[in-house]
Amino acid sequence: MKLHKILTEEVSVYFFDEGRFGLLSTLNRKWAKKGTPCTVKVRQGYENFYVYTSVNPKSGEQFSLLLPHVNTDMMQVYLNELSLANSGSKIILIMDQAGWHKSKILIVPENIEIWFLPPYSPELNPVERLWKTMKQEIIHNRIYKTLIDIEDAVVNYIRDMKEDFLKTLCSCSYL
Repeated sequence: MKLHKILTEEVSVYFFDEGRFGLLSTLNRKWAKKGTPCTVKVRQGYENFYVYTSVNPKSGEQFSLLLPHVNTDMMQVYLNELSLANSGSKIILIMDQAGWHKSKILIVPENIEIWFLPPYSPELNPVERLWKTMKQEIIHNRIYKTLIDIEDAVVNYIRDMKEDFLKTLCSCSYL
């Protein structure tokens, strides 16, 4: 799709990425009283899930799904659900060039057009900032007993996100 066509059509531009969340503890800086040893419990665990998210930096709208893997089948599920949720609307979905994003068997719905970011340029995808913020807020320095507990925390965080928050966090001057 040419740029002049975008300017004349009603098109929503979303950035897309997947974020991994799991039981393996991650550590981050923590405030502690001077002279008092600071300890943080950690948990070893390799169960995880993925959050597939698209964010429109202009409107602050987002569409997220929790899925068990990153592969072509899960990407197809996401695209189909995004298309249904936005039936009647044209979407440009900007994403990185992961193999499952470019798979030849991936069927892109008619109302979605995919644009790829240059290779090895995560700094151009504002959804990366969302993952960093989410992990700081709900994962770092915390232990969850089960994967369901983490899923609940992630779902609650996503539900509580306001459009103004996403417009600020995911703003980008190049759009």
